Amino acid sequence: MGWTETLKTAISALNARRMRSALTMLGILIGIAAVMLTVGLGQGASAQITEQINSLGSNLLVVSPSSSNSGGFRGGGSTVSTLTMQDADMLADPEVAPDVLAVAPTSSTSGSLQSSETTWTSTVVGTVPDWLTVRAREVETGRFFTQTEVDSSANVAVIGSETAEELFTTGSAVGQSISINGESFTIIGILASEGSSGTSNEDDTVLVPITTFASRLSTSSSANSVSSIYLSGKDADSLSAAYQQVKTALLASHQVTSDSADFTVASQASLVETATSVTGILTLLLGGVAAISLLVGGIGVMNIMLVSVSERVREIGLRKALGATPGVIRRQFLVEAGILGILGGLIGVGLGFAGAAILTPVLGMTVLISIPATLLALVVSLGIGLVAGVYPATRAAKLAPIDALRSE
Repeated sequence: MGWTETLKTAISALNARRMRSALTMLGILIGIAAVMLTVGLGQGASAQITEQINSLGSNLLVVSPSSSNSGGFRGGGSTVSTLTMQDADMLADPEVAPDVLAVAPTSSTSGSLQSSETTWTSTVVGTVPDWLTVRAREVETGRFFTQTEVDSSANVAVIGSETAEELFTTGSAVGQSISINGESFTIIGILASEGSSGTSNEDDTVLVPITTFASRLSTSSSANSVSSIYLSGKDADSLSAAYQQVKTALLASHQVTSDSADFTVASQASLVETATSVTGILTLLLGGVAAISLLVGGIGVMNIMLVSVSERVREIGLRKALGATPGVIRRQFLVEAGILGILGGLIGVGLGFAGAAILTPVLGMTVLISIPATLLALVVSLGIGLVAGVYPATRAAKLAPIDALRSE
């Protein structure tokens, strides 16, 4: 009995028990689809986070305040920022940090906005003109505030495109006046749309000169403090040098050591690396949980194949009596188990692609199906079918012909 005849017999046997075969494949196909979607969600989340970090700016460094760093664990942040405008001015000096292209200190708060038409709540950020360069943003309508307006603490504001739509349903927002926490400001520009992702909406924001923010909008007890400092390196190759220059200058200025630093410096590359590491671990954990269903599916295949052996004892005995060797009998049941595994895998792959298409618009993020992971899933499904069929096939091959023919 050749392989072709074995395959035909296996297909015929499975077709005769269609409902049982379908239920047997259910565990495998659900497991394959779950693994595909879990890996796809992890890769999609990683890609989205990377895109968000890259959208913050080009060759970016971010300096944030911190209370302490002891024993490798960073302490909780202080209520008063450890960063000041003097720190930002120092880092903007080419002699201190020659590889830094631009510096943008920022402070932020939640602001209640009121226009002639409506009210709206948004994030209000105090910063400087170099913010556009550091954050790689553009003004779509109007202009950004100048250094002269920063020096004079002018009551001018640049708003995001979504903020403009919420505050002014008709006409242009440029030139209009709005109230921010009770203070009157004139809108001089609207930022080009950047889009929103997750909890961050770059289009719903209000930018004002940092001096104006400190004197009229800040809730901090120190008008000189800033919540963070964004810096842009001259290019990707000099980012590492810029990182060292910024860290060294701040350590000297704050008179602290690396172990007791009251600030942190994060590069764009380190932010991406950290985010990718976190999503990778989560994907691995969730993938492991999803893979358990594959094990359950394999047990299901084994159980069904054992039942099939029990039901077909007389058939096995007759075939052995007609000259079928134990190897042929073993091959017969292994082929049947392999078919169940590969069919379950193929259907699971189809279900995985369908699930990705459905989840992408529902979750608002792309589910990236990995082709290598998909091919691996098919190989695994075939392997599960074969491994699960080894014991039933061996048991069938060991049946004595005379005993098998006697069974009812």
